[in-house]
Amino acid sequence: MPIIIASSNGSVGIDAGWEMLTRGGSALDAVEAATRLVEDNPDDHSVGYSGYPNLLGEVELDASIMDGSTLRAGAVGGLRGYRYALSVARRVMEELPHVLLVGEGAARFAAEIGMQPENLLTPEAEQTWRAGIEGHATLDWAGISELVAQLLKRSAQLTRDPEHATGTVNFIAQDAAGHIASAVSTSGWAWKYPGRLGDSSIIGAGNYADSRYGAAACTGWGEAAIRAGTARSVVLYLKAGYTLETACREAFGDLQPIMRGTPNAMSLVALDRHGNHCAFSTSEDRTYVYRTDGMASAVELPRLVV
Repeated sequence: MPIIIASSNGSVGIDAGWEMLTRGGSALDAVEAATRLVEDNPDDHSVGYSGYPNLLGEVELDASIMDGSTLRAGAVGGLRGYRYALSVARRVMEELPHVLLVGEGAARFAAEIGMQPENLLTPEAEQTWRAGIEGHATLDWAGISELVAQLLKRSAQLTRDPEHATGTVNFIAQDAAGHIASAVSTSGWAWKYPGRLGDSSIIGAGNYADSRYGAAACTGWGEAAIRAGTARSVVLYLKAGYTLETACREAFGDLQPIMRGTPNAMSLVALDRHGNHCAFSTSEDRTYVYRTDGMASAVELPRLVV
């Protein structure tokens, strides 16, 4: 039975993904179609167009996609000037012998496949960026260390609200044939150090899918998910025979030594091969959305808190 789940900010795209599934489209097609609508959304400053910029006022995007039936994956990191980072990641998966392209190479490939370059920094996002560097009008690298420390401290505080402040969009879908795919897209931390990559572009950290067992995708403090390999951990616990909820709890247990003593938040959504779904967060009042057969529209559910 087809199903699609997403982080709460995926609500603007989830119905498009569901429509793709009901038309007989693949799970890959569904997660891409859904993600593109979030990347288009100027009100979401954590993904794509109008994403919050890095320390220098440049919007850098990370994204990845994974085909759980073949374990193929594609990803881009630090992509500038192209809003559909997830679609570029899919073309990396399908057309190159690589998994991950970053920076200038990712932008070059986006141009080669016909993507249209544009300025992703909107006036609203720029205003937030300028407010963050107030009192530091000149960003010369000789004296930037103090500014970096201040802004990264502020970013760490913002990750308490992982979907809305420094967040990410996650989609996981299972199609009628039982194939599972997962997609993650983000603009990362506001005021991040230029070139910083989070977990969204790292297969196994922020994104992993295996149709034999399930899939997971992460939001929040990406450095923690990278260090713990969180998304793949969930799938490995499923492989070991754990239920979906227990697999997620075990993965969060692996994060405890990393998260202890920090203000940062972590969240994930997960789906197993039977179509069971759940979502967890270290923050209160976080939600996720899903849609499956018999539903007129997506439903929002609370995440379990760990």
